[in-house]
Amino acid sequence: MAAGYLDILRARHAARLLTGTLVGRLPNGTASIAIVLFVRAEGGSYSIAGALAAVYGLATAVGQPLLGRAVDLYGQPRVQLPAAVVSALGMAVLAVAGTGSLALAYAAVAVAGLFTPPLEGGLRALWPSVLGGEDRVHRAYAMDAVAQEIMFTAGPLLVTLLVALWSPATALLVINAIGVLGALSVVLSEPSRAWRSAPREAHWLGALRSPGLLALLGSFFFVGLALGSITVAAMAYADDQGRESVYGWLMAALGLGALLGGVVYGARQWAGAPERRLRVIVALLAVGYLPLVLTPGPVAMTVLAAVAGVFLAPAVACSFIVVDRHAPRGTVTEAFSWLVTTFGVGAAVGTAVAGPAVELGGTAWSFAVAGAGGVAALLVLLATGKVLVAPPRTAVAVRGSENDRNGAVEPGFSSGHQA
Repeated sequence: MAAGYLDILRARHAARLLTGTLVGRLPNGTASIAIVLFVRAEGGSYSIAGALAAVYGLATAVGQPLLGRAVDLYGQPRVQLPAAVVSALGMAVLAVAGTGSLALAYAAVAVAGLFTPPLEGGLRALWPSVLGGEDRVHRAYAMDAVAQEIMFTAGPLLVTLLVALWSPATALLVINAIGVLGALSVVLSEPSRAWRSAPREAHWLGALRSPGLLALLGSFFFVGLALGSITVAAMAYADDQGRESVYGWLMAALGLGALLGGVVYGARQWAGAPERRLRVIVALLAVGYLPLVLTPGPVAMTVLAAVAGVFLAPAVACSFIVVDRHAPRGTVTEAFSWLVTTFGVGAAVGTAVAGPAVELGGTAWSFAVAGAGGVAALLVLLATGKVLVAPPRTAVAVRGSENDRNGAVEPGFSSGHQA
């Protein structure tokens, strides 16, 4: 199982690009907890902390596809590094100025979110030129999904360590400085400097003119909703048990399940169209979420959380393949950025919906939101089956010019090329 991943990491530039991207994304992956800890240390309320975190999240959702389109038009170094610097400066303003002026605080987090560099989409655009074979690219997508789980687990731990050693303001400054270094490592690499998007047809909708991509985004909005609701539902469950540590166990189990699922999924080659495979995986994801409404004792609930997480990373990894196949020519970074945005917006909505669900019907209702999100994600895929059919293969694939080197893209579509 590990041999396939080692093969990926041994490829020239692969380890550097993966590590640089994960490090560069630390500010985004830890922003919510860092902002909350900082605001509370400044004497601000949870309401202010939540509002600032929400503004950051919404600004990121707006900025990712816009910056992704800019990357497709102008290349990675000219967009990724300046964006990372501006984003870090926004957080630095918050750390230095504090919350004495709420208008300045909101503006600072808005700038930080809006200019969060689309490193995630950029990495997926680079994998084909670095790895070559389609099977290796698909395995890299799975490894990418697994690495995300590690980052979202280790990132908050790093923030809390920095807070314990110094202060929340220092944590904000250090995390964002590290993020700039990660982005710098990526854009100075040969693949990033050489990469150019394929020529694109001028269209104001950009990547969103692909019906298949729209169908996928609609589904993953609800996957995000399910995951976002679980974070609130798990906290409510921990309160019911009278033990805050239960929340940590549930979230760790969810992450562990996703990590194991992603490792197993990426370790083998899969036959058949990824669109059909995605429907099966999302169906299993929905089935995994539904038993959470039973809310048994902590041990059994932790097991259910681990099972619920198993199919998340495979679903994300498979969605990367579908994005790559359906993104209009020359829009690959933008298309991947839209997936990140849609998933994030769905998670924010799930968090917002789960709170009232707890108050209206108790913890079980909030977990029911997750189950409903999983079912809705599946229904979207089933309802849009006609636009998610496998794109017909093109007659030729220019060497080094297509993300899908087997030509499994729609006629006239391609993802990017190496200059």
